[in-house]
Amino acid sequence: MTNTSSSPPAAGPLAGLKVVELGQLIAGPFAARTLADFGAEVIKIEPPGAGDPLRTWRLLKDGTSVWWQVQSRNKRSLALDLRQAEAQAVVRQLAAEADVLVENFRPGAMEGWGLGPDELLAANPALVMLRISGYGQTGPYRDRPGFGVVAEAMGGLRHLTGEPGRVPVRVGVSIGDTLASLHGVIGVLMAMQHRHATVSAEYPKGRGQVVDVALYEAVFNCMESLLPEYSAFGAVREAAGSALPGIAPTNAYRCADGGYAIVAGNGDSIFRRLMACIGRPELAADPSLAGNAGRVAQVEMLDAAIGEWTAARTVDEVLAALDAAQVPAGRIYTIADIAADPHYAARGMLQQVRMPDGNALAVPGFVPKLSLTPASHRRNAPALGADTDAVLKEIGLSAEQIAALHTRGIVG
Repeated sequence: MTNTSSSPPAAGPLAGLKVVELGQLIAGPFAARTLADFGAEVIKIEPPGAGDPLRTWRLLKDGTSVWWQVQSRNKRSLALDLRQAEAQAVVRQLAAEADVLVENFRPGAMEGWGLGPDELLAANPALVMLRISGYGQTGPYRDRPGFGVVAEAMGGLRHLTGEPGRVPVRVGVSIGDTLASLHGVIGVLMAMQHRHATVSAEYPKGRGQVVDVALYEAVFNCMESLLPEYSAFGAVREAAGSALPGIAPTNAYRCADGGYAIVAGNGDSIFRRLMACIGRPELAADPSLAGNAGRVAQVEMLDAAIGEWTAARTVDEVLAALDAAQVPAGRIYTIADIAADPHYAARGMLQQVRMPDGNALAVPGFVPKLSLTPASHRRNAPALGADTDAVLKEIGLSAEQIAALHTRGIVG
C-alpha cells in the first residue's frame, strides 16, 4: 500500500508531465519530488548497486533511510550506470520523449557524457532542462564542488545566524539545497508556460530551454534588504541572535518554565495591544514608541519589559494571554510537538504511509494546497531499480536487449 487513505489519489495538475531525474541527494531530487507530488511521472535514474546515497543517510529502517520515503515518493527507479555509452543512449532516448529533465551534477558532467543541452535540446526542442549546481553553469566558480552548507555561507545566510560575537551556526536542515530546489521548480513551471506560448509549425510542442539554478543565488535571493542597505549606507548586517534587527519588538523571551515564547509585536496596533497585555499601558501611549523607528531606538528597554512579564509565566500562560490579545506569538516546536499538534493534523501535514513490512510511517504532507488539483501520495519510494525493466520496455527495448544490459552491469 502507498497510502492509508481509502480515497483514490488525485491525478494532480502535472498529470501527463514526463520527468527524467538525474543527480542525487537533495537539490535535484527535491525538485523532482515536488513535481511528482503534483502528478508528474518521474523516472529517477541512479547508479546500480548503491543507488542514490540518500538511501543510507541518517536513520535507517530495514537498511534504508526513512528520509528516502519522503524524498523519492511518487517516483520510479531506473538503475543505470551513466559512465557507460549504452546507458547514456538510454538517457538520450528518455529525454527525447520527456518534458523535463532535472540534474544536479557538477557543471560539465552532463556534457562529458554527451547529455548536455546542445545534444538533448537538438533531439527534443521542447525539453525543459533544470540544472542545479553550487555556483551555476557560468562564472569563475562554476567548476568548484558546491554543497548547500557552503552556498548558505556564500549567499549571506550563515553570517546572520547565531549570537553576536560567537561562531555562526548552520541552519539545522539543508536549507540551501531546498531553496535551490524550490527556485528550480518555479523555473520549470515558468519554462513550461513559455513552452505553451511558443507552439508553432516549427515547434509543435513549443520551445524548451535551460533553467540554471545556483545554490548560493537561491539563498542570496532570500536575503531581503542586505544588499541595498550596504549599497546605500555601507551597513553590514550582523548576527543578532533571536531578534530581527531594525524591527521591534520581536524576539524569543524566556518563560517561568524554562521554555521560550516567540513574540512578534512589531506592528503599530499590535504593539499597543501587547503593551496593554503585559500591563504597560504607558508604553502603549508613549508617542516616541508609536512607530517602528522609535521602538528600534529603545528595543533593549522593550525587550526587558516583555521579558520581565514572560519570566513570571509559563509558555502556555504567555501564549494564552497573547492569543486573547490578538498578538502573534508561538512556542518553539520540536518534532514531537509537530507530530502531536492538531493544526498540523487538520491541515493534512501528517500523512501516514504503509511500509513493506506492514507498519505505518508518518511523513510530511503536501505544500501548497490546491483546491481542485491537490497533490497526492500515489506510490511509496521505490526500491533500487524496481522499475528498470518496465521503463526500458516502455522505450522499446526487447527482453533480449534488457537482459544483455543486465548481464554487462549497465542496468540494475
